[in-house]
Amino acid sequence: MVVDDDEVVFRALADPTRRALLDRLFERDGLSLGELEASAPHLTRFGVMKHLAVLQQAGLVVTRKQGRFKYHFLNPVPITLVYERWVGKYREGRVTALLNLKDQLEVTQMQTQMKTTAASATQVYQLYIRATPEQVWDAITKPEIVAKYFHGSVNEGSYEVGGTLRAWSPDHSQLWTENTVLEVDPPRRLVHTWRALWDAETAAEPESRVVWEIERLPEGYSKLTVVHDRLDSSPKTAEHVKGWSYVLSSLKTLLETGEPLPAQQS
Repeated sequence: MVVDDDEVVFRALADPTRRALLDRLFERDGLSLGELEASAPHLTRFGVMKHLAVLQQAGLVVTRKQGRFKYHFLNPVPITLVYERWVGKYREGRVTALLNLKDQLEVTQMQTQMKTTAASATQVYQLYIRATPEQVWDAITKPEIVAKYFHGSVNEGSYEVGGTLRAWSPDHSQLWTENTVLEVDPPRRLVHTWRALWDAETAAEPESRVVWEIERLPEGYSKLTVVHDRLDSSPKTAEHVKGWSYVLSSLKTLLETGEPLPAQQS
């Protein structure tokens, strides 16, 4: 069953133990079950697994297997979507804690969690989109679509292994990114390097990597997982790319409604 329900997210966040597990992942992302269990000594291993299952069902936690271990990552996309849908109605009151959590995730997530381990130098985002894999692939690779949800960027380049992908500012005055295509398997997988050139500090750091994975689901849905990794030696880049949550939420909204999310206020 595809999870795409605000109520599921609210229910998952209603439990203080589950919020504590999210706080733990906020402090340090990419934790194993054992590490999460150690942070909740009042719970049995089964209890931690049960709460994590609820968070995964709501899309708030995503797991990735690395070697023999499975790591858990905080996924802020569902919170971003709920925030955008409800902020106009309920700026105060019941969802104040939710809004604060959303702000924390987008503003300071990577500043507080970057470590020297491979797991903590990885960002994972996952969302379900009411669109076919072919439509999602087009949204990722066609410049006229990308510009609608990716801050108006002007994209150019070739989607073949070894090809160069460039993204310019809307007025074409500044080169934002220059990346190399590493893998192409439409409409399932795209892998490319990431080098942010809009800032002198990020431009000086080693390139990182972005992996797009698209999975076909029943009833016309797709699951999109975006992994931004190899950020071990690029802490400034990790801080700057925290905006993936909003960009991907806008991509989903565009494909499902025909309109992206409103431009973020600076």
